Amino acid sequence: MWIRIRFVVDGATADAWTDALLEAGAASVDTSDADADSEAECALFGEPGEPPPQSAWPRTRITALVARETSNAADGRPTGRADNDESRVRSLLEQAAAIVAQPVPVAIEREAIADEDWVQATQRQFSAFAVGRRLWVTPSWHASTQPAPDGRVAIVLDPGLAFGTGSHPTTRLCLEWLDEHLQAGESVIDYGCGSGILAIAAARLGARCVTGIDIDPQALIAAERNAADNGVSIVLHSSSDTMPEAADIVLANILANPLRVLAPLLETLVAPGGHLVLAGLLERQADEIARCYPGIALRAWRSLDGWTCLAGTRPR
Repeated sequence: MWIRIRFVVDGATADAWTDALLEAGAASVDTSDADADSEAECALFGEPGEPPPQSAWPRTRITALVARETSNAADGRPTGRADNDESRVRSLLEQAAAIVAQPVPVAIEREAIADEDWVQATQRQFSAFAVGRRLWVTPSWHASTQPAPDGRVAIVLDPGLAFGTGSHPTTRLCLEWLDEHLQAGESVIDYGCGSGILAIAAARLGARCVTGIDIDPQALIAAERNAADNGVSIVLHSSSDTMPEAADIVLANILANPLRVLAPLLETLVAPGGHLVLAGLLERQADEIARCYPGIALRAWRSLDGWTCLAGTRPR
């Protein structure tokens, strides 16, 4: 049994609090953006053209797991567990606060967490789902129990080190665009391929040549493995390699600043008459990014949960 505690600290002290909680006896500590899903949400990624990112969000939510006291009653029942839990949490926080030379946070959430199979618990968060008219995305552990319905193409993909399981709105928007627009025999470049999900979807939908490009070597490894698991062939390149020939469709599901910096390159990767699809953008960023691509008239194609997908065609 565990106690989960949560509180918010200033980003400047987040790393110190994390180290102090572990030193004081917390079983695990993780951090997240306290302003996630709001206008103040802040991305912490090493985007090209930007200074090195900070290690924490301006307002960082810290979550720590603390082991509960085991039973000490003769019949196996816990004795005074609530009081013991409170004392245990208070002691841990006071020790951590002394280490970081900060007061104990006032607003602290506490929740009892039962022991369970954490692998199964994680897997339950990911279920098979349909995208558009033709696609079916499923984790491997659901592939046999939730097969693709008739007429849909299955993509088997597990969460891993690389971004892209299909569940995030930006990835889903790109999958929907491919489902509605990709024609068999077209060539596709997936710039910032991550897990390879978009490249795999393109190949499964009939693209004749699919290239995945990423800056992260781990992403290329994940994309290669996922492509093999799906029985498709993808040409993979590091972003530092020589760029491939222009393609009929270029997808870039990354972030606003890389899309701004990479605009000249991405335009040249689109063949005359080809399509450019950009995602990873909040709705408020769409117009600004579209103006960075003067050679292609980009328009907001579709939005989902505050995210927008831009699409446009390069003149012949």
